[in-house]
Amino acid sequence: MPATRRNFTLGGAAALLSACGGGGAARFASPAPVRREDTLPSVPNAGWDAWVAAFKGRAATQGISPAVVEQAFRGAGFLPGVIERDRNQTEFKRSLEEYLSIAASDERVAKGRANYAAQRATLARIEDRYGVEGHVVTAVWGLESFYGERRGNISVVSAVSTLAYEGRRGAFFEKQLIAALKILQNGDTTPANLKGSWAGAMGHTQFIPTSYELFAVDFTGDGRRDIWSDDPTDSLASTAAYLAKSGWQRSQPWGGQSGTPGANIAGRPLQPEPGGPTFTVGRNFDAIKRYNNSDSYAIGVGHLSDRILGGGPITGPFPPDRFGMRKDDRIALQQRLTAAGFDTRGADGVIGGNTRAAITAWQTRNGLPVTGEPSLELLRRLL
Repeated sequence: MPATRRNFTLGGAAALLSACGGGGAARFASPAPVRREDTLPSVPNAGWDAWVAAFKGRAATQGISPAVVEQAFRGAGFLPGVIERDRNQTEFKRSLEEYLSIAASDERVAKGRANYAAQRATLARIEDRYGVEGHVVTAVWGLESFYGERRGNISVVSAVSTLAYEGRRGAFFEKQLIAALKILQNGDTTPANLKGSWAGAMGHTQFIPTSYELFAVDFTGDGRRDIWSDDPTDSLASTAAYLAKSGWQRSQPWGGQSGTPGANIAGRPLQPEPGGPTFTVGRNFDAIKRYNNSDSYAIGVGHLSDRILGGGPITGPFPPDRFGMRKDDRIALQQRLTAAGFDTRGADGVIGGNTRAAITAWQTRNGLPVTGEPSLELLRRLL
């Protein structure tokens, strides 16, 4: 993955975004109520304190004024929860079928269409300047922050300084910290507003600080490249600028499932999974991968952008997952667990934390080995 991006994670759903206000002016999404997982407490740490003291000298050599550094660290602290998340990122890779069930869920598609309509005039102006279609920019917005509802509420200075101090990717995160301080020095935002994810990704389309340095733009003309505002304009324009500089070709499809109109391009075949659907992808697919270097992510953005315009779902066949189950099996399992009193909080065929908790509770109740894992045998037992 390019050093200017972070790994893709999908946020949860929250309140619906407003559509259009009176006179056609777009209303902007206010942040959803802060979830417990969006806040990480700081704790005293003498090692981090010593590291920050030494870092301040290095920051000065990078052109950061002492006043900016002092202001930035005034409310910052060591976040052990950031290190825990960094060290315990799951190794499990979702199948493409599961991934697309999340990336282009009915809710995400519906919100995407509503937000595309609400921002149509702004997106048209962005497309005129950067040549990136509005439905594509909207799809990135949807995958990165659920259309602004999950922008992150963690101090970027605290998060990236903690990771720089911890050292596993110290040089990378020190670069992010320097870039974050430059954001403050340039006056684009304030230390109180410089918030993001646990790894320092910020705003509606989740730029890490070095990506912000390279690609963020002031599209509103207010003198600040403000990707943190409830108004998503600068974020959407910055995403279009990123894709444009990554080789996006206007009026060309990203690709599509083989046999569909989107696949009628001079591209190359791609089959992400043996036994799964085949796609034909082109240069715009590669431009999306510059944003996040993952085939599944690029297919997810492209497919969601097609759905926003009214396109239909990707058809199979998809191979069984690592448990030997197909989507219909996973949906049936969720339905039967819920009917038995072990609520999976939906039956979408995606095995997530709620489904695993329900399986664990069912196994415990029935005196079976507790694995929390789905299986065809478990499905048979629930008949």
